[in-house]
Amino acid sequence: MATSKVKYSEEELVVALKRNERTAFEFLYDHYSGALYNIISKTLRDEEKAADVLQESFLKIWKNIASYNPEKGRLFTWIINIARNGAIDAARVEGRKPAMEDIGDKAAMNERDVSEDSQTISSEMKAIVDMLRPERKILIDMAYFQGYTHEEISEELSIPLGTVKSRIRTALQELKQYFSV
Repeated sequence: MATSKVKYSEEELVVALKRNERTAFEFLYDHYSGALYNIISKTLRDEEKAADVLQESFLKIWKNIASYNPEKGRLFTWIINIARNGAIDAARVEGRKPAMEDIGDKAAMNERDVSEDSQTISSEMKAIVDMLRPERKILIDMAYFQGYTHEEISEELSIPLGTVKSRIRTALQELKQYFSV
């Protein structure tokens, strides 16, 4: 899509998206496609399938933007969940779990470079996530950047499911403080 010089606050962007304004969707794509592709490709480990899921994710965002409720969370969180769920669904259609790396590689994974178009968003988010306690940080990484379900995290780390859920909930509450204006 063409790079747009229009800038939006999150509120303005949501209003423009709900009015189906082309420039708002171009802005959304230009500013968030890199971060979403990063999340999808880490889950699928296949560039072509990741590109397809990215396209499907933006179609879902476009078709469902009217159902987005800012009182329930930020726009970025909403679109990340759409992309993440699409990637998990795509992996499961093939009858396999999403791609997973050894737990020992998690720290190295957090240091990887991100694609140029998502570098600003990803580095800001990574810096904020890195401020979490290690036991929460790894859960957020696994759940939101690698596509693990809570059940898979519980199994992979040998932690009770209730502990996984409560630590993720606590981590998200901490992260919410950093993102609130």
